[in-house]
Amino acid sequence: MTEPSTSPSARKVYLETYGCQMNIADSQTVRAVLRRAGYDATADPAEADVILLNTCAIREHAEERVIGRLSDLARLKQARPEVQLGLLGCMAQHNRAALIERAPWLDLIAGPDAYRRLPELLGRGGFEPTVDVRLDRGETYGDIAPEYEKSVRAYVTAMRGCDRFCSFCVVPYVRGRERSVPPADILREVRTLAAAGVREIVLLGQTVNAYRFDRTDFAALLRMVAAVEGVERIRFTSPHPCDMSERLIAAMAEEPRIQPYLHLPVQSGSNRVLAAMERGYTREQYLDLVERLRAAIPEIALSTDIIVGFHGEEEQDFAATLELMRTVAYDAAFTFKYSRREHTRAFRLGDSVSEAEKGRRLAEVIKLQEEMGLARNRALIGREFPVLIEGPARRGEAMLAGKTPQFKTAVFPGRAGATPGATVTVRVESASSHSLSGVIA
Repeated sequence: MTEPSTSPSARKVYLETYGCQMNIADSQTVRAVLRRAGYDATADPAEADVILLNTCAIREHAEERVIGRLSDLARLKQARPEVQLGLLGCMAQHNRAALIERAPWLDLIAGPDAYRRLPELLGRGGFEPTVDVRLDRGETYGDIAPEYEKSVRAYVTAMRGCDRFCSFCVVPYVRGRERSVPPADILREVRTLAAAGVREIVLLGQTVNAYRFDRTDFAALLRMVAAVEGVERIRFTSPHPCDMSERLIAAMAEEPRIQPYLHLPVQSGSNRVLAAMERGYTREQYLDLVERLRAAIPEIALSTDIIVGFHGEEEQDFAATLELMRTVAYDAAFTFKYSRREHTRAFRLGDSVSEAEKGRRLAEVIKLQEEMGLARNRALIGREFPVLIEGPARRGEAMLAGKTPQFKTAVFPGRAGATPGATVTVRVESASSHSLSGVIA
């Protein structure tokens, strides 16, 4: 929320963000760190003195996209050699040696725990790129107030890193071990956001429900945030099934500001594959958790992550995933083909499923989820929901869009007083697999 500097001598920074909400939150911290050091933000890379890309390393495709973008931006550096070009985040942490070889024009490579030192790193210069990928088990950036963009929703980092070490996942290697932001820092940030007009807070962490600071667990933290005046809605992502305690389920059920929506990654419906992935739960335990959640929070909507084609996944394993999807009947799913990531425990196993077969399985998962999502959304026709208005809809003149408590997108005609940040009651008149359409009741 910091006002831009008006200094004519301030160096200008252009920042692009790739990946998840954690990366978005990290970019907000980067902007705040550089603003403190006298840098100004710019939306035009052509006028920037420093160009930074904050990156993701979860999927190989994401890395190739970033390399291509770096090649485009390198042309600006060729025209103005004094421009500094830097790569931040998980990709920088994961592949720094390969990056220097593939993108020799880089001036800076900095991992997720180096953002506090960015002004110093950018000040070094020299012929060789400056590299800082040290992981710091004490770094939470809890004392730095991120620079948020104006929105009805804000993402607040509650914890960093991960201790799970799922065999397919690179996160613990690029973001380090779990460490939780002190509750006082989180609450200070939430109060500031609420005073600035933010109506929805999303608490972030790789395994956010593993949060613990001294005697404060995640359930207690949620109740603290729910007590902040001015906050209308609270969400969190992404939890791990193993850390969904009864205390947390009770907090979700009892606190009206905590929304009835949960993103609960399952990854596979096969016990054999889950064990190979080192997920820490069985199919039966996951389904029992879903049953307990729905018993405690009848209106809850569930989304998930699913990976197809993991090493060793056979047809019966894939069939078990489809069957689990039908049993749970998710409202939405993020689906992926397995992508081997160097440094993970599964990397050495190789790929046992062809790309063509991965593609077939992915298409089948997507088709099933589209059918289930459509059926679940059509079942809501005729019902009314409080919708937090986010802004104009992507389609339709004078149409507005917002989210229901279940995080479903609702599209409806605007009217006087229906502005971003307001909550209106919308009656659902039609539905697709991804959204609801209706009118203000």
